[in-house]
Amino acid sequence: MPTYTPPTKDLQFVLHDVLKVTEADTPGYADLEPEFTGAILEEAGKLTSEVLAPLNVTGDKEGCRLENGVVYTPAGFKEAFEKVKEGGWPGLDMPEQYGGQNMPAVIGSAVGEMFSASNMAFTMYQGLTHGAASAILAHGTDAQKDKYLPKMVSCEWTGTMNLTEPHCGTDLGLMRTKAVPQDDGSYKITGQKIFISSGEHDMADNIIHLVLAKIEGGPEGIKGVSLFIVPKFNVEEDGAIGSRNSVAVGSIEDKMGIHGNSTCVMNYDEATGYLLGEEHKGMRAMFTMMNEARLGVGMQGLAQAEVAYQNALTYAHDRLQGRAVTGAEAPDKPADPLIVHPDIRRSLMDQKSFAEGARAFILWGATMIDAAHRSGDKDADGLVSLLTPVIKGFLTDVGYDMTVKAQQIYGGHGYIEEWGMSQFTRDARIAMIYEGANGIQALDLVGRKLAQDGGKHVMAFFDLVKSFAKENAGQDEAFDKEFIEPLKAASKDLQAAGMYFMQNGMKNPNNALAGSTDFMHLFGHVCLGLMWAKMGLAAREALANDPSDATFYETKLATGRYYMARQLPATALHLTRIQSGADTVMALDAANF
Repeated sequence: MPTYTPPTKDLQFVLHDVLKVTEADTPGYADLEPEFTGAILEEAGKLTSEVLAPLNVTGDKEGCRLENGVVYTPAGFKEAFEKVKEGGWPGLDMPEQYGGQNMPAVIGSAVGEMFSASNMAFTMYQGLTHGAASAILAHGTDAQKDKYLPKMVSCEWTGTMNLTEPHCGTDLGLMRTKAVPQDDGSYKITGQKIFISSGEHDMADNIIHLVLAKIEGGPEGIKGVSLFIVPKFNVEEDGAIGSRNSVAVGSIEDKMGIHGNSTCVMNYDEATGYLLGEEHKGMRAMFTMMNEARLGVGMQGLAQAEVAYQNALTYAHDRLQGRAVTGAEAPDKPADPLIVHPDIRRSLMDQKSFAEGARAFILWGATMIDAAHRSGDKDADGLVSLLTPVIKGFLTDVGYDMTVKAQQIYGGHGYIEEWGMSQFTRDARIAMIYEGANGIQALDLVGRKLAQDGGKHVMAFFDLVKSFAKENAGQDEAFDKEFIEPLKAASKDLQAAGMYFMQNGMKNPNNALAGSTDFMHLFGHVCLGLMWAKMGLAAREALANDPSDATFYETKLATGRYYMARQLPATALHLTRIQSGADTVMALDAANF
């Protein structure tokens, strides 16, 4: 059975050596001393490795079952959920006013990686709840916040987001779910939603659904969409659970992965709902939840890559297969372990360098969220908005690829279910699809985010990379060659791609859109290159100041050199594809495919 070891030391390295969180002027960061964050990560690590990880295979094999309108989660899930609630983990970074602990988002992200890596399907129950609570916190009335948030922050009640319909995926303007106003200010919600994660289950006393619907008589298309709070059980004025609402689960989807999460078809039959935010402004409110979810899904790509890598590494050390080409390295054994072979090393280094770079990228993004929310930093808000489709799209695309690489190291055993590696691949695959398929993320990046605020935020990113390179060049010839120069070259590729879009996209928009996925990946590589340059710098400083843990920092530098030499040059390939334009992409008539 696969195992999971929380990467607490690496998380601490990113928080304190790289991001230097206690030196930031973001409110709450001064309290994030290493001893404090270490204690939090240690406790989260125990819970995830000892309680959640052993249930991951159970959830995959048993799945959820629907009986008489009730969804039952896999054995052990309910008890584990109680332990998660008892520890206050769902409300770690939520406001104290509603029962949370008001920790910064960067701590929530660090803990969240461990939860997702140990048991992705299980963690989705609390993750969706967090997102729904965030939407109510941002757009709800004081009365709505007081009524729903305390129980949602504690996960006594869970939450969902209901967007997709059978005929309507990304194009939400086509939705048919309707909302009819009532004399008491409520609405009657009627329609069907599909692919609803955590839509029905047996682990909470109530489920608070956030449902997109169209108010009768409103504008056509997406401009007529509103967002509603539709509880499974109606909630009385005093907060007590009342009568059952007219919402029911129709079926559970039979999925490729995340079997431990109940992905439901939800039927609303004149269910009582309450407007969240303004009429016909539902997408604005829902995007609060969706953007948070997209960052969380990007983390799922990292998390599955990390846990798959850990197990592949163990197997590569244990499995005896062939001899090293340079001579036997374990002459006392019938064969050498897999890890002696260069191609196995290549695969493991791909996985290791991605996971550690992605970890830094996500935590860096979380510091921007904290700066935006806690300090009102509009520049940080704009930059993380620009990077959100990169975090979601690039990290899940590559994260999935890394689970495949990890599975491949097992050879035939990787294809056999009892070894558990296929679960990581199957679970990771959904992250490329939900919360906006990755092609949509790429289109959003190129078609909307690049030009946002007159291109201010992408220019700020270029300046950030340029400033880092300038400030840290010339200190060490080897560091310049191994880290600074590759980063500068990759950044120039990204700028050249942006310039191509500016020069050719207006004349023929297909020229930009045909290169959107390549641009998203190009951007992602530059972000990880920046993270590796920062980590390399931090590792050098740590070695100079305290060589007592030299192996850790030397390993960090070696891993960074690998990424800069073997992965970052992919930016040139992506640029070449982008500059080839749309002609070859659009050459065939639809009938000729």
